[in-house]
Amino acid sequence: MEIQKQPQRLQSLDALRGFDMFFIMGGGSLFIALATLFPNPFFQAIANQMHHVEWHGLAVEDMIFPLFLFIAGISFPFSLAKQRLSGMTDAAIYKKIVRRGLTLVVLGFIYSGLLSFDFENMRYASVLGRIGLAWMFAAIIFVNTRTVTRIWIVAVILVGYWLLLAFVPAPDGNGADVYSMEGCLVGYIDRMFLPGRLYLKIHDPEGILPTLPAIGTALLGMFSGEFVKLQKKEFTGTKKVLYMAIVGCVLIVIGLIWSLFFPLNKNLWTSSFVCTVGGISTLLFALFYYIIDVKNCRNWTLFFTVIGMNSITIYLAQRFINFSFTSTAIFGGLIGLFPETAQPLISAIAYISVCWGFLYFLYRQRIFLKV
Repeated sequence: MEIQKQPQRLQSLDALRGFDMFFIMGGGSLFIALATLFPNPFFQAIANQMHHVEWHGLAVEDMIFPLFLFIAGISFPFSLAKQRLSGMTDAAIYKKIVRRGLTLVVLGFIYSGLLSFDFENMRYASVLGRIGLAWMFAAIIFVNTRTVTRIWIVAVILVGYWLLLAFVPAPDGNGADVYSMEGCLVGYIDRMFLPGRLYLKIHDPEGILPTLPAIGTALLGMFSGEFVKLQKKEFTGTKKVLYMAIVGCVLIVIGLIWSLFFPLNKNLWTSSFVCTVGGISTLLFALFYYIIDVKNCRNWTLFFTVIGMNSITIYLAQRFINFSFTSTAIFGGLIGLFPETAQPLISAIAYISVCWGFLYFLYRQRIFLKV
């Protein structure tokens, strides 16, 4: 009788998720403050990466959201194996997938002001909603298909999305470029079918149609998770890292070449964006996996792990808890002792410290928000 091993939790995944959420938790402000204190080209270049590009292009800030979705994809093959090992039926697995996806959509509504009951002016599209729907559909595809089939599905989604946007302009676009905010089909569908308020008035970055290529982002993460989970002897940890690095580089090259015809654009979640960001995400995961899980170098990971194990918590908490007030109340006097140019940096450190202290308390109490 063959004994199946319990799937092990990847510590690198928690650390990478925490690294990603660090930028949501004040990391971006920290680097911007460094540019204020040290106004030189190097720090200014880093600070410029802490803002979303206006439309076409790619900055570090544009990586945060898709990297989180990619990481959510990585974890699914492990959780699926654990569920099957525990004897869960397919019906129970589907129920859990749908429940998680829809829970994230509802949390997105709450984040956007559902409890204010101003339904007419509420924004219904959200980051959490995009993650929930894209992950949910990707998970259903993963459960029902083989790896080769999934690869074809991702290819069809990305190519199909490109052709759709290229050849079907917005009916009310007045001849504007099909990849512009005014002329793209994405914005038109949001204006026609999304209730409430759109984030950019005529377009929403987390709107309806780009959920389709976002499924590809989640599936790319699932490919990585599935590969790392392999127990074959020929795939050592180091070889897995090497293969992931190669795939990551190939995806980046594909994305950059594709961007010459279909621009990199987070607002539209273009196919070139999916490939480029998917490649960068694969490289980041390979790096964290190699250092933490292959080389077992873990002493430095606590800071990020504390954030990563309660990532949804800190995302929602910053909406409903005034951490800025708390950090000013505790560190305001200290901040005032520093020169004016240094105060933004100390304020950013204080804010991050308060948020991290909150998460560390939850971590020590073993309190984690699971969706």
